[in-house]
Amino acid sequence: MWIFCGLGNPGKEYELTRHNYGFLALDAFAQAKGLIFEKDSSIEAEIAHYRNRAILMKPQTYMNLSGRAVAKALRKFNLTPENLLVIYDDLDLPLGRMKLLPKGGAGGHRGMLSIIENLRTENFPRLRLGIGRPNKIDARNYVLSPFTEEELPIVEKVLEIVCKALEEILYTDLHRVMTKINSLKEVSLKLGGPNL
Repeated sequence: MWIFCGLGNPGKEYELTRHNYGFLALDAFAQAKGLIFEKDSSIEAEIAHYRNRAILMKPQTYMNLSGRAVAKALRKFNLTPENLLVIYDDLDLPLGRMKLLPKGGAGGHRGMLSIIENLRTENFPRLRLGIGRPNKIDARNYVLSPFTEEELPIVEKVLEIVCKALEEILYTDLHRVMTKINSLKEVSLKLGGPNL
């Protein structure tokens, strides 16, 4: 059993922002599989179950307190951090790039920092979805701004690949999927984008 945890902020105003890339990934997976999220106040999250193999989780605590919900979910479902995959936006990767890692630091991401602090470990898998760094606005305003119309087709292609990767993780080895994801070049609309 896995917990796929997408990071983001609850509320309509944040729906299509870069900081909600993790939420968007789980929404895309849920839509593809016909799943519906339901509120679980005991863990401060919205969750959906997939085939007794995965729990999709969107913390409703706001980004900086994501770890509180994640720790509650691991306790409730009697799982360890090794069974947790966190999906989130990453300023250090360009838009269209993804990186799947077995562990690592927060890299300045407040949501990841909260999870690491609450779990007291960095040893859990994560899928980083690149959003690139802004040129003219500060990072805080940038991550809370929506994807542009030009960026959305690239985001959609990334989400398509992420959905395939999540499905494959459930039925194969994480490291096998890691090799595939990390070898992909940047998603390019001109090239039609890579396929998993």
